[in-house]
Formats: sequence, C-alpha cells, structure tokens
Amino acid sequence: MHRVEHVMGFPVSLRVDDEGIPPSAADAVFAWLHEVDARFSPFKADSEVCRLDRGELSDRDLSADLREVLDLCEEYRAATGGAFDVRLPGRGLDPCAVVKGWSVQRAADLLRAAGARRFCLNAGGDVVTAGGPWRVGVRHPEHADKLCTVLQLTDGAVATSARYERGDHIIDGRTGRPATGLLSLTVVAPTLTEADSAATAAFAMGAEGVDWAAGQPGCEVFAVDAERRVLRTAGFPVAGEDSAAA
Repeated sequence: MHRVEHVMGFPVSLRVDDEGIPPSAADAVFAWLHEVDARFSPFKADSEVCRLDRGELSDRDLSADLREVLDLCEEYRAATGGAFDVRLPGRGLDPCAVVKGWSVQRAADLLRAAGARRFCLNAGGDVVTAGGPWRVGVRHPEHADKLCTVLQLTDGAVATSARYERGDHIIDGRTGRPATGLLSLTVVAPTLTEADSAATAAFAMGAEGVDWAAGQPGCEVFAVDAERRVLRTAGFPVAGEDSAAA
C-alpha cells in the first residue's frame, strides 16, 4: 500500500508492506491528520487553537487532545528554560512544533492497531518507521540536492529542525529572536512525539541544544552547527559511511 496526501501544509506519504491491510487503515490515518489540521491549526480561524487564543474557550472547555498537546508544550518550555515557547509575545498561540510529531505518531499507532507491522510514515521529512530496517536520508542544510547523512531505523522515529524550508521560523523564546548557532539538528527517538518536539526545542536553544537533546531519554542526535561542524552522539544509527556536512 502506498498513498500520499497534502496535509498541514506538507506532503504525507504512507507505505505499508504488510499484506492484507485494508485501505480503510490508510483512510483512518489521513482522516485523523486532516482532523488535527482543522482542530489545531493556528491559521484556521475556527480551529480550537484559534478559539482558545481569542479567549473564546476556557481551560475547562478544552478537548483532552488539546490539553495533552499544551501540557507537552509546557513540559518542553520548562525543560529548555523558555527557549521553546508556543506563546511568544506579539504572536498567537502556535503549538505546531508539538502537534506535528504528536499527531503523526498517533497516526502510526492507528496503523499498528489495524495490524500493520512493517510501514514507513513520512510527514514532510519527519518519519515514523516500523518493521525495518529502513534507510532515511537527512537533507544537507545548505544543498537541497545532497544528504549530510543516512541513518537506519527499525522501529522508531526521526525528525529534523532546520532553516532550509521556512527560513528563520524557530524563535528562541528567551530572546524573542530567531534561533542561532545551528544549521540543522536531527533527533532519533522511540516516538515522533519525542523526536519532533526535542528537535525543535533543541534548535531553539542554539548550540547548547545539542547536549540538551542528547540528554533526553532515548534520544540520539546529529547536528550541523553554524561553523559547519558535525556533532553526533555515539548511538546515532548511521547506515554505512556518512558524507561530509560541509
């Protein structure tokens, strides 16, 4: 089974290698992701996130899902000393950095519940895998046609935060300015909730975020700093020989 849809502003591709998995399993995955986009987008005026931001909802009115997302956001804000913050002054509430990984991990859980054991779910370059090995390339932060490393995953997730897609979109909440110090940072973790949130939070911290991410439970890190040096934890699952980053 192979299917691609555009959701939340990026392509989501699903590949399932198991036989006998019904198309309804893929239907459920994409229906869930479209639902998340409608409910949690900061760009849709009638979303739950926008209604909360405008003061139309109180805490007791929130869905359990949004409450879970906001709790995760607060957890990472506290853990990074405020570098990761979804409530920046002068900006509306924007929990996208947590919502993406959290929702795609939930989608992967739906696949497992449907009986899928070997699959790859790729959401704009952030990936959940099961039943590997799967080879996942990490884009070079300065050259779109090159990779800076290739990793091998069996069951797990990988997420990258960088400037190359959306420019200086990651803000250091401590300064209110675009994060500096890193060109890209990739995190491998047991779930995409952890990988995506940790990658964004660490990137917001700048150079110090590499050690912070490496210290998170179950996380392995590959980063390219502003001086174009490669920083990698010993357990990062490189497949074969990785190429130079600069």
